[in-house]
Amino acid sequence: MHFYERKAYRYPLYALAAMAVLMAIGLFYFQWLIGLVALLGIGFVLYSVIWSQRSLYQELEHYISNLSHRVKKVGEEALMQMPVGIMLVNEDGEIDWSNRFLAACFKEQTLVGRSLAELSEPLAAFVKRGKTDEEIFEFHGKRLKVLIRRSERLLYFFDVTEHMELKQKYEAERLVLAIIFLDNYDEITQGMDDQAKSQLNSLVTSVLNRWANDYGIFLKRTSSDRFIAVLNEQILSRLEKSKFSILDEVREQTAKHHVQLTLSIGIGAGVSPLPELGALAQSSLDLALGRGGDQVAIKQGTGKVKFYGGKTNPMEKRTRVRARVISHALRELIVASDKVLIMGHKYPDMDALGAAIGILKVVQSNQKEGFIVIDPAKTDAGVQRLLEEMKKQADLWSRCLKPEQAFELVTDDTLLIVVDTHRPSLVIEERLLYRTDHIVIIDHHRRGEEFIEAPLLVYMEPYASSTSELVTELLEYQPRRMKLSMLEATALLAGIVVDTKSFTLRTGSRTFDAASYLRSQGADTVLVQKLLRESIANYVKRAKLIERAAIDEHGIAIASGDEHEVHDQVLIAQTADTLLTLSGVVASFVISKRADGTVGISARSLGDVNVQLIMERLGGGGHLTNAAAQLSDVTVEEAERQLREAIHDYFEGGKPS
Repeated sequence: MHFYERKAYRYPLYALAAMAVLMAIGLFYFQWLIGLVALLGIGFVLYSVIWSQRSLYQELEHYISNLSHRVKKVGEEALMQMPVGIMLVNEDGEIDWSNRFLAACFKEQTLVGRSLAELSEPLAAFVKRGKTDEEIFEFHGKRLKVLIRRSERLLYFFDVTEHMELKQKYEAERLVLAIIFLDNYDEITQGMDDQAKSQLNSLVTSVLNRWANDYGIFLKRTSSDRFIAVLNEQILSRLEKSKFSILDEVREQTAKHHVQLTLSIGIGAGVSPLPELGALAQSSLDLALGRGGDQVAIKQGTGKVKFYGGKTNPMEKRTRVRARVISHALRELIVASDKVLIMGHKYPDMDALGAAIGILKVVQSNQKEGFIVIDPAKTDAGVQRLLEEMKKQADLWSRCLKPEQAFELVTDDTLLIVVDTHRPSLVIEERLLYRTDHIVIIDHHRRGEEFIEAPLLVYMEPYASSTSELVTELLEYQPRRMKLSMLEATALLAGIVVDTKSFTLRTGSRTFDAASYLRSQGADTVLVQKLLRESIANYVKRAKLIERAAIDEHGIAIASGDEHEVHDQVLIAQTADTLLTLSGVVASFVISKRADGTVGISARSLGDVNVQLIMERLGGGGHLTNAAAQLSDVTVEEAERQLREAIHDYFEGGKPS
């Protein structure tokens, strides 16, 4: 509307025109000639104003009409031609309308009338019951981001092909840092002359350099037993597909020179800041070494960890320097505490209880009060027999506490020593871990992803046969050595016997040294056999489980118990051990219901198959040749299916650990 059409301006203009006419009439009365001229002038001005207004209206109408036509034409053109797909779908899942760009994406002339399910099943499912309003689909080599307005059944398609390719390129070229460590370099080269050491260095360096050149990796030796490697995510993906064959190559090449040298590689990936990347690589290396070496650990910024390798048993250390250092450090922590609590894993076996008894002796030799945390109701038959023997010795039995009693005794200066496990979810009383800041871990299992936070001292040696072996060595290096009683020495020996299957598996020279020391302290081998003997009923149950076993083409024996039959973990483990003695079996797995409602899986191998990696896929863990897992809320059949999938993934190198 023009400004003088508004009432505020229009009425004053009318009044002004009326006054001009009246004045012209007045002039006409006194001087008709002048009045006539004035009247004609006023008429001309009024006519000009009216004509100008009409012309302005016509021009404005023409401009608006032309602009509307152009805007409509541009809108139609944009709707049909712009590089954004638009689609309207009816309630029956048929396409009511789409623009030309979208039809071109599907390489069609028109999409109208077509069924969405016929066009793309995933897209139809997204429209029908999608959980989000945005998703990316691939059509004919193009990646389209689809946004949906469900109330109008309107879909927008945006071509994000270039964006996704750029993202993939960025992720493929993202920096990855690796630290390569020669596990037992110092042990092997300790007795070598300079020439032999130089030849070994040259061999390892040439093998690693050739491997780095093949994959396009920058490799630099930083010390005699350590290398640093810089690569990217794309190269890392190729290495994962090869399952890090460099581990096998180094082991095989050095074996030809009568040297058993292995590698451990810690890799940091998935983050951009270099300090954080370096920290992930070092943390991964620590994890790989804690699991026994000869393997690769890859840690992402999200905390996810993958493992590769781990095909050999850890090499036994020749010297006991670390045992002596740990023993002295443990003594200092014990002396600085007001009391010591000793705790093993849930449903403790003979190794856990034997190690706890040995640590109690270490505490007593330093004139400190110590207690073993144990729940007698949650133990197997062998441990219960040992507890019955302990009850006959009042001094020893009085040192045993239930978890509730132990929790009440904890103070700020209490030292908690965890034996035969390092996983917080497996300890007898997890609350004790958060009640005190002074924690020591003594374990012989390979380190897993789950680990007790911030321990003061960690003594983990995967080469050791058992935790009882480690504790026996610690006892030998205590400054004020106290003589072990017959039962204490027997408990430690029983722990070694159980975990080595009577000195047949994972047994090194130091295992026999520890057993010899315990025998000299009065360990009774006959009592060990009495503690470990089983009933006829258990023997029959084990035989029934073995009868159900099946052996596949890889030499994997799997025995599953009946859905309604409950077996304890010891029987399951014994069955797996027995299966391993059968001809053609390289690894055995036994699945059965347990008394606590979970499904237990025991795994054993002769070393060719890493059962630890398989059990870790199911949330368990253990050693290369001895591992286990417990599954909750599943049937035996479902547990067997999950186990078979994990075994398939292991052999195919599919899913990460």
